[in-house]
Amino acid sequence: MEPPLAAVTPDVDQEEVAQLMARYNIPAIAVVSYEGKLLGRVTFDDVMDVVEAEATEDILRFGGAAGEELLAGEWHQAVRSRLPWLALNMFTASLAAAVVFVFRDTIDRMWVLAAIMPIIAAMGGNAGTQALAVTVRRIAVGMIPPGKGSRVVGKELLVGMVNGVAVGLIAGLVTAPFGMGWPFGLVVTLAMWGTLVLATTAGAVIPLVLQKLGVDPAVASSVFVTALTDVVGFFLLLGLAAAFLLPRLAV
Repeated sequence: MEPPLAAVTPDVDQEEVAQLMARYNIPAIAVVSYEGKLLGRVTFDDVMDVVEAEATEDILRFGGAAGEELLAGEWHQAVRSRLPWLALNMFTASLAAAVVFVFRDTIDRMWVLAAIMPIIAAMGGNAGTQALAVTVRRIAVGMIPPGKGSRVVGKELLVGMVNGVAVGLIAGLVTAPFGMGWPFGLVVTLAMWGTLVLATTAGAVIPLVLQKLGVDPAVASSVFVTALTDVVGFFLLLGLAAAFLLPRLAV
């Protein structure tokens, strides 16, 4: 007889059972008591249903809908599960609006900044969502061992720095003729670069922190990542413009 590659007790979460079977590539896993007595087994076909259910739950939560919302449920169930997250999102979005309000004089004197702001927000949100989706999936399938989260953060930071340089230079070259020439393009480039670096880093850090706190990262991560990228993106663009471009207008 050969010892089993893996075994589980009856109280092990079904998602963890699926991860063990995938890790060791086995068609069935033994269910044993705490004394090691065989109680039964979980087969591959059982795990397929679990994987599908867990994947559906993660997708719903990642999109801001509660995991318990049924795909074929009634409309009032959808409202009850989504409304709290929409309310939280409205609160976090107000932080970005507050940054715009603080720099309202800058926007009045350089109206072209209002046309650049949605680009900064969209690119930051997209970059953050990319990093967030990859990190949440890594957590879901158990690809981040304990104490190895810094590697994930470091990788996303490097990705954000490289992508930020490329996208920032393109944005700066395209927008420079609509502002004050190369100084305006430089401000846009720096704002775009900083936003993408922060977005990708936040997309990796926030779900890891939420997991440490015992909060499902698939549920709350997107709200915080989007709010952070919007706030920082607007602050960088408007703050750099106020510091380096407005004095040129006064001359």
